[in-house]
Order: sequence, then structure tokens, then C-alpha cells
Amino acid sequence: MGAPFDLSDNNVVVIIGTGAGGGVLANELAQKGVSVVALEAGGRYLPEDYTQDEWASFGQLAWTDARTTSGDWRVAKDFSGLPAWIVKAVGGTTVHWAGASLRLQEHEFKAKTTYGNVAGANLLDWPITLAEMEPYYDLAEKKLGVTRTNGIPGLPPCNNYKVFEAGAKKIGYTKVHTGRMAINSQEYDNRNSCQQSGFCFQGCKWGAKWSSAYTDVPRGEATGNMEVRENCHVAKIEHDKAGKVTAVVYFDKDGKSQRQKARVVCVAGNSFESPRLLLNSSSSLFPDGLANSSGMVGKNYMRHMTGSVYAVFDKPVKMWRGTTMAGIITDESRHDPARGFVGGYEMETLSLGLPFMAAFLDPGAWGREFTTALDGYENMAGMWLVGEDMPQETNRVTLNTDVKDKWGLPVANVNFSDHPNDLAMRKHAYKQGQAVYDAVGATRTFPTPPYPSTHNLGTNRMSENPRDGVVNKWGKTHDIDNLYISDGSQFTTGGSENPTLTIVSLAIRQAEHLAAELSKGNL
Repeated sequence: MGAPFDLSDNNVVVIIGTGAGGGVLANELAQKGVSVVALEAGGRYLPEDYTQDEWASFGQLAWTDARTTSGDWRVAKDFSGLPAWIVKAVGGTTVHWAGASLRLQEHEFKAKTTYGNVAGANLLDWPITLAEMEPYYDLAEKKLGVTRTNGIPGLPPCNNYKVFEAGAKKIGYTKVHTGRMAINSQEYDNRNSCQQSGFCFQGCKWGAKWSSAYTDVPRGEATGNMEVRENCHVAKIEHDKAGKVTAVVYFDKDGKSQRQKARVVCVAGNSFESPRLLLNSSSSLFPDGLANSSGMVGKNYMRHMTGSVYAVFDKPVKMWRGTTMAGIITDESRHDPARGFVGGYEMETLSLGLPFMAAFLDPGAWGREFTTALDGYENMAGMWLVGEDMPQETNRVTLNTDVKDKWGLPVANVNFSDHPNDLAMRKHAYKQGQAVYDAVGATRTFPTPPYPSTHNLGTNRMSENPRDGVVNKWGKTHDIDNLYISDGSQFTTGGSENPTLTIVSLAIRQAEHLAAELSKGNL
């Protein structure tokens, strides 16, 4: 295990969160000889602890602390306390993710240049390009063991995928395969190959799916340079008179307030908790919260345009067999405004178990239409739609001072309303998703509303100009030299791809930058 560091040791890098951003960053720094204290709000669960029961697993892993919602999005009505399904545990949401590992496309790094002015959208180009990211994508794909990269074969097709592929090809799609997945199709990196048991969202009991929980975190600890403190909820970040951050105050597993000194602080708590922490750390020097001279902390929240299409056939599909996300169609992820919207979307197979199907198919819609749909469960196939949503300044995370968590801190309120571009894209995606299944003889297709999706992005975005965002191209806050953001909240725009691979790539890149700055004595 990592050596315990003293609370008064002001030479450590404190990282808040141990998911795709924080867990990877902590390990990468520890491997380079940097002393790291990682603070994790949740407990530690390993493959032997995961349960293949959807609701029990949700109770074990999900972040269910109080949150509030507002805006016209469907989630505010159906799941007002659960704006997204993220994990509170060592490894963060990499315990729950499906494993899809896709690179953002060149045009998605240059959204403003490519899409032009989109009314009501707060578009901006990333301060980095695909060319700059490619070497880090290479490293991330090797770390995660992504299928269809580096000679690793794709996963085998399951029935849900076979139906999806047949329909895709019938309507003329050509870019369809079993995906680039961080799930082993063969033994890799001392991890088992996938056993196709189908509970990817509940934590992989085989360890075949990459998660920082059982790869980067224990490897970082093994160096002796990294200590993980679990069940530690960070309350605020402190700073000195000159405005440099100096310490992190947190509640430990016994509920006692502790103060860890720090040389550098890296925030990787996801797009709700990261801005919430900066806002809750306001002071006389930073009255609007840390790193918020631009007023952009919490703004431009993105969650991807999402939705699902399910179809019932006259024969059994048994979509629950095999990986949860078993394949992808990427034909629609191009930018082609002739379709009536900018940006694009991916179509990915998805299978939910019966308990979740009942909860998420169409909440509140009981009666015969609903029950007959569930009666067709064995004959059902399903897909998830995920596309680029538009950043809007009004889509934002703010503090709700009327609702406090158990530590007495204001909780995050998540305000989100769909942009007309998101609505046009969803309508097109529903139509195409239904066409895929109709082409292979579906007896019924139904588009379903967006669920509490997990792709939380924006809220501390990267920008060239300090006025437009919160951090620079390295994730360093524009206002405070030794305060970094290390999670998906630094995304300038969302792209159409699942974001984890990019979060991991940015963490590897940030670790390289930080280690160099520390050794030069710049931090």
C-alpha cells in the first residue's frame, strides 16, 4: 500500500476523485516518483464485491447524495434527485461504464470553427487539436487494452448486435462493428478475457473491463508514492494571501474534519462535484468561488444528446446475453448540416435487465402499452443514441443553498434545457434507429426518453482565452497556478463519442506536464 503521508506534508499533490481522470492521474504521477494523496468520497469495492443484481448494485455503487434539478429536460421531471448515474467509490464511474473507447474526431476539437455561430450555443474551439492528442490516445488505448487497436481483436457478436448489424447493413450503413471496447477479448495486462455475463454496468466481476479501481489505483499504491483515503468527502480548498492553494479540508470516514496540506491540488470529482467544490470554496479573495474570474465555473454543462430505441421481434433475441454495449454504428457521427443539425451521433447497442427496463423504459407510463412491451422482453433488441449536445451558458451547475448535504454544505443544482440542435438530432436519431430495426422485421419499435445518463461534461471548460473558460490546455486553472482540473468537466465541447478514453488521455498528458513543472520548481 502507499505510504501514509502526514497531514502537514505540503509537498504532496492532492487529487480529489479516483475515476478515469483522478485515478489515472494519481497512478501516472506516482510512477514518476511524485507524492500523491488521493481523496475518494466513496468506499472501495473490487470484483469479488460486485453484485449481478441491478438494483442492489445501484445501491452499492451509485452517488445518491442529495442533488436538485431544474430546466425543461425530461430527467428533471422523472429523476429530479438523480441528474446522472455516477459512481461513489474508488475507481469512480469507471466501475460502471460500458467500456466504449472512442477518440474524438478532428472537427469536434474545432467545433466553433467547423459549425460556425449556432444561435443560443456557447461554442468554442478546444485549445488543443486531435494531432496533439494522438500520442496520448495511443498510450490510453494501450493502458485500457482497447479492442480493434494495437492488434487486439474485437469482441464476439451477441444476438443483440447481430440484429443491429443486419438492420444497419440493410439501410446502407457501412461503419458497423462490435466496437472499440476497453473489455478484454483475450487475456491482457494480467486481466481475464470477457465472459459475456452481461452485467457490465454493475462492475465487471471478471476484471475483463478496464477500471481504475483494480488497475491504476493499486499500481499507484504499489509504488509507495500514492496514498488513497476512501470515504473522505472534500468540503473546501484553502489558499494563502497570494491566492495559491495550500490545503484541502475534508470529512474523513468517521465524519471528522481533516486538513491535508498540498503543493498542488487536482480536482477530478466529475462535472457536478468539481464546480460545486470550487463554488463552495469561495473566500474574500475569491468571492465567486475559486478559479471563477470568468464567471464560467459551473456553466456550459453538457450531457450528450441521448435516447434509446427498443424493438420487439417475432422471435427471441435474448439481448441480455453478452456485453451491455455490444456494438456501434458510426455512420451518423459525421458533421453534415444537411440533416438539419450540426455535429453527429453514435448508435450503440444497449441491453438493460428487466428491473431497469421497467424503471427506464418510459417512467410513469403504466397500463397495457407498457406491460405488453415488457411481455416482449425476450424478443427485444435495443440501442442507445449518443450525440454531441450544444454547450449553453444557461445549462449550468450552481449551489442550492436551500438544500444541504449531511456535512451542511449546499448541494449542486443542475439546470439543463435541450438546445434546438439537440432536439433536431434526437428526432433524426430516433427515426434512423427505428429504421434499423424495421429493416429486419421488427413488429414494434419504441423510442424512449433520455435516462439519467452518465456523460457529465463541461462546467470547468478549457479555453485559450481566460475570459471564455476555467482552465488552459493543460487543465491548469487560468486564475490559480497550482490548481488543476483533471476530469470531464474540462471538456470544451462534448463531441459525439463516449468521453472516457479522452478523459484518460488528458490525465496521462496532464501527469507528464505536472511532473515536468514540479521538477523544474515551477509549482
